[in-house]
Amino acid sequence: MPIRLVARLGSGHTPSRSMPEYWDNCTVPWITLADVWQLRSGTTDVIRETKEKVSALGLANSAAVKHPAGTVILSRTASVGFSAIMGTDMATSQDFATWTCGPKLDPRYLLHSLRAMAPDLKRIATGSTHKTIYMPDIEQLRIPVPPMDEQHRIADFLDTETGRVERLISLQRRIAIRLEEREAAQLDIAIDEQSALSGVVPLRRFLWGVDQGTSPQCDAIPADEDEWGVLKVSCLRPGEFLAHENKRLPTSEKPMRRSEVHEGDLLITRANTPQLVGSTAVVPKVRSKLLLSDKIFRVRLRHGLDPEYVATVARGTRIRSLCSATSNGASQSMANIRFDEVKAWPIPVADSSEQRHFIEKVNRSREQVNALRSTIMRQVDRLAERRQALITAAVTGQIDVSTASGRGIEE
Repeated sequence: MPIRLVARLGSGHTPSRSMPEYWDNCTVPWITLADVWQLRSGTTDVIRETKEKVSALGLANSAAVKHPAGTVILSRTASVGFSAIMGTDMATSQDFATWTCGPKLDPRYLLHSLRAMAPDLKRIATGSTHKTIYMPDIEQLRIPVPPMDEQHRIADFLDTETGRVERLISLQRRIAIRLEEREAAQLDIAIDEQSALSGVVPLRRFLWGVDQGTSPQCDAIPADEDEWGVLKVSCLRPGEFLAHENKRLPTSEKPMRRSEVHEGDLLITRANTPQLVGSTAVVPKVRSKLLLSDKIFRVRLRHGLDPEYVATVARGTRIRSLCSATSNGASQSMANIRFDEVKAWPIPVADSSEQRHFIEKVNRSREQVNALRSTIMRQVDRLAERRQALITAAVTGQIDVSTASGRGIEE
């Protein structure tokens, strides 16, 4: 039956930001899209903490509502289909639908039912830029509603069995983290060995010049191969160049050819999150026409220093720590480094053959770790699929939870 027949359907609102008094003495937890990160893994059943709070005055002068603990929420805009149960009395923004369960519906059972239909919810969302499930569609959402004792059994079964799957997923992810730590340690050992062999000099000794792009008003749509695209800061991850991370340059804008990105260019992010500022990568052969942005340096090196060698050394702990120590920014979400600081990066001295040997050694190690990481992430994906299938089967009555068990999941 429609959920709204067994639970009170509601939503939320954002009190006017132009009224400062609505945002003074804020005491009511207020769930917004900034809190969806807690729900993405599907392992958080109860949400207790929120990034923001709202005041009683703000609630009184807006359509926002304080819902009671136990209310089930569903994100319906932008990040569609994530759900949880309120752990205390809370309000939400308009980005959520809420159901306060009546006597014929167990909130835990409703939560599992919403998660069972999560793939379908994403499919019915509409919109070109931000996907949304509109309230008329929310009103029509239907779930099986067995007797309460059966709902309790299903919820208890799924709490237990999905918990087992989630522990396995957590274990796999911890193994992936250990692999990353091992890769980083091996890189640092290789850098230390090369430094001890030949010494270290600052990068400025090898510099020929540096370029920096501009920041035109671009369309959010990635550029096609025959269009000019301006690289986003997300195009660089340590050792990776992601050509598809770009924005389309409007036809009214004239591309600055001196900012064009070419194969073999060494790029360094000037501004990014504190964890990623100073990321380096060498541009591979790309088919798209791409331009630098103002948040990216292109470093031109003198003959004899391989750009890939510099990019590899820059992934090491020493330079990453220097970037963290010297970066500054207006907020914790964005940091900046100056090129004078990049010039001081310590680079182990090596001739061309030594550089190539170093790169090949590090790449072999990285390929081995990446192969293991890929295997682990495939296992994580399969476990997540099994968890989803288990939830769907239990909610729709495909399995009898009174006799079923999750034995064999570990296999």
